[in-house]
Amino acid sequence: MFKTNELNWKEIGILILIAYAFSFAIRMIWFWQFKDASAFYWNDQLMINTNDGYFFASAVEYLLNGAHVDNPRVHIAIESYPGVVYTTYFLAKFTPMSLETTLLFISSIISSLVVIPILLTGKLIKLPWVGFFAALLGSIVWSYYNRTMTGYYDSDMFSVLLQFTVLYLFLLTIYSKEDKNILWLAFFILLYPLFYPQGLSLIYAIFFLWILYQLIFQRDDKNSYLFIIIASVSLWAVPVWSKISIIVLLFIFIEKIKDRLDIKKFFYLTLFALLVFFLFGNVFTLILAKIIIYTERGVTDSGLHFYQVIQTVREAGSISWETVANRIIGGPLLLVLSMIGYLILVFKHKQFLIALPLLGVGVFAHWAGLRFTVYAVPVAAFSVIYLFYVITSSFIKQKQVAYSLFVVLSLLSLYPNIIHIVGYKVPTVLNKTEVQDLDKLNIISDSKDYTLGWWDYGYPIWFYSDTSTLIDGAKHHNDNFIISKIMFSSSPQQVANLSRLAIERYVDSNYSIVANNIFNTKENPKKLLNALKEPSYELPKKTRDIYLYMPYRMMRIFPTVGVFGNLDLTTGKKERNIIFYPTNVAKQNGPELIFANGIMFNMQRGTLSIGNQEVKVHRFDAVQYQPMGKSKGKTELMNIDGTYCVVYLKTYDSFVVMDRETYNSAYVQMFMLDKHDENLFELVVSSPYSKIYKVKR
Repeated sequence: MFKTNELNWKEIGILILIAYAFSFAIRMIWFWQFKDASAFYWNDQLMINTNDGYFFASAVEYLLNGAHVDNPRVHIAIESYPGVVYTTYFLAKFTPMSLETTLLFISSIISSLVVIPILLTGKLIKLPWVGFFAALLGSIVWSYYNRTMTGYYDSDMFSVLLQFTVLYLFLLTIYSKEDKNILWLAFFILLYPLFYPQGLSLIYAIFFLWILYQLIFQRDDKNSYLFIIIASVSLWAVPVWSKISIIVLLFIFIEKIKDRLDIKKFFYLTLFALLVFFLFGNVFTLILAKIIIYTERGVTDSGLHFYQVIQTVREAGSISWETVANRIIGGPLLLVLSMIGYLILVFKHKQFLIALPLLGVGVFAHWAGLRFTVYAVPVAAFSVIYLFYVITSSFIKQKQVAYSLFVVLSLLSLYPNIIHIVGYKVPTVLNKTEVQDLDKLNIISDSKDYTLGWWDYGYPIWFYSDTSTLIDGAKHHNDNFIISKIMFSSSPQQVANLSRLAIERYVDSNYSIVANNIFNTKENPKKLLNALKEPSYELPKKTRDIYLYMPYRMMRIFPTVGVFGNLDLTTGKKERNIIFYPTNVAKQNGPELIFANGIMFNMQRGTLSIGNQEVKVHRFDAVQYQPMGKSKGKTELMNIDGTYCVVYLKTYDSFVVMDRETYNSAYVQMFMLDKHDENLFELVVSSPYSKIYKVKR
C-alpha cells in the first residue's frame, strides 16, 4: 500500500499542484466573505488585516516610488527583511498586480508553497500519499492559516515554509549522502535569515540534533563530516557573500582531499569547524535572548523603571492546553493522535528525531504565547497522517478498504480546521474612513513630520500619512512612556512641550530611544515632567511639524495605554488606579441606567453602583460628533465632590465611566469631548473615527 514506485516525479508534481490549489482556495474564503464590504476597501482593493504588514508595505512603497524617504525606520525593513521586501517589490513591479493587490494576496501565494516540502518529506520515506494528505492538513491548520491567510501580509508567510524546507533538506542529507544535497541545504540556510531572521534559534536546535544523529548513526560516512562542516559555515553570523565564498572553496577543497583523509582526521576537522561555528555563529546569545524576551514580565530595571510591552501582547502571554491543541493541529484529540504518530514515526524512522525542536516549541507556547504554536504545525500534521497510515495498513488486510479508511480519516482531520477558517472573520486593520483621515494628513503634512500615536497604529500611520512615528510595532519599549504620558496628561502645556521635546531630541540623537535621553537617574523624572507644564519651559528649536493621532479604536485599549505612563520611574510602582470602562446601556429603569458591564448609573442622584460600592459622579457629559464643525456637547456638574465622571458618546451610542483625572486627560478632552487649547493645538483632521491635532509649540 502506498509504495514509492506507484508515483513518478510527474505524478508527484500533480499532487503538489492539487495541494497548492487547495491551500490557496481555502485562503480565498476570507476574500469572498469581505469582497462586498466597501468599508474595507482602499484604492479599489481590500486592505490587509495585520498591522505589521504596513511595516513591509512602507518599505516596498519606498522602493516603488520613493515614499517615506525621511522615515528612518522604513530602511530597517529593507535591511532586516530583504527577502520579504524585495519579493513583494518584484511582484508589484513586474506583474499586473497593483501594490494593494500584491499586499492582499502575496501571503496566500507564498505560504501555500509549504505543501512542497511536506509532500516531499512523504516521498522521502516512500509514502507520498502520506505527504500529500499531510500537505493538505498542514497548509490550513488554525495557527498556520491565521498567520498566512489572505490579507495577512507579514514575514510569517515565509517562516514555516522555509523552516520546514530546511528541516526536509536536513532529513534529505541523512537519507541521501549525495554531495548536491548539502549544497541545497546550505543554500536554503543562507536564504533563511533574509526572510525570517528571528527563527534562526530553531534552525540551530535542529542543526545540533542533526550533528548528533550523524556522529552517532553515520559516523563511518565521510560525507557526514563534509556535510557538518559546510552546514556550520552557512550558519555563521557573517555577511552572506563571505559565507558563499567560503562554502564554495571548502567544498572544492574537501572534495579533492576527501579520499586521502581517514575518518579520524575528518572527525578532528569537523570539531575544528564546529569550534569556529561557535565563535562566529552567535548561537547562545541568540537563543538566550529569545528565552528572556518571552519569559520576562513586569518593568525593566536599568536605573529607571519602564513597563515592558511584552506583558500586554496577547500572542506573548500564556495560553491554555486546549488553545495549544487547537492551534497546532485543530483540536485536543488530533494533538494526542499526532504525538502518538510522532513517536511511532521516530520509532520506525529515527531520522525524524531532528524535528523534535519544532514540536517542543509548540508545547512551549503554553507558557510563551500563541505565536509559537505555528512552528509545530507541519510536523504535527505529518505525524497524525502517518498514524492514520500505520493504523489502516497494519490492522486492515484488504488494501482497498485500508486505503479508503486512510483517505476518510485524513479528510476528517481537515474538518475542524476548515470550520475554524469559515468562522474566522478578521476585519481589516483600518476602515475606509480611518484611512481617509490619514490620507488627509498626508496631504497637509511633510514627509519629515512626525505623528504621535500608540504603537499599534505606527505602521499604518507610516503607510497612509507618509509621516514618521516615535513608537511602532517593533520600536515600543521605553518610549511608550512618553506617548502614554501625552495621552493621559491633564496639562495641555505638558502635552505640547513633551511632544516637541521628545521628537526634536529623537531626531537630534540619531533616532535613539529618546526616553533614555530625556529621563536619567541623575535627576528625578518628576521634576522634568512638572517643568514641562510651564509655558516658560525652553524647548529645542522647531525643525518639523508634529501631529497627535487620537483614534476612536484606541478607546478599547486606553487603560492598557495608561499602564506605561502610570509609573513612578524611580520605583517602578504605579502612581494611581486608572478607571476607564467603555460600555453601553443594557436596560433602563426610569432614571437608572444599567450598563452592559453591570455598573448602574442613577442620573437623578448622580451616583454609580459598582458592585457593592456606590460612588458619586462629578460630571456627566453628552457629546455628538458634527461632520461640518465642532462636536455638539452638553456637560452637567452633578456632585462637586464626585470622584467619577460619565461621558455619553451619542455618535457611538456608548457610555464611558472613568475617574476624574482620566476625564481630564488629553485623549478624553481632545478626542471624546472635542476640547483643546487653541494656543497649543490645531484640529486639522476630524471624523467619528479619529481626530488629528497639529502641535503649535
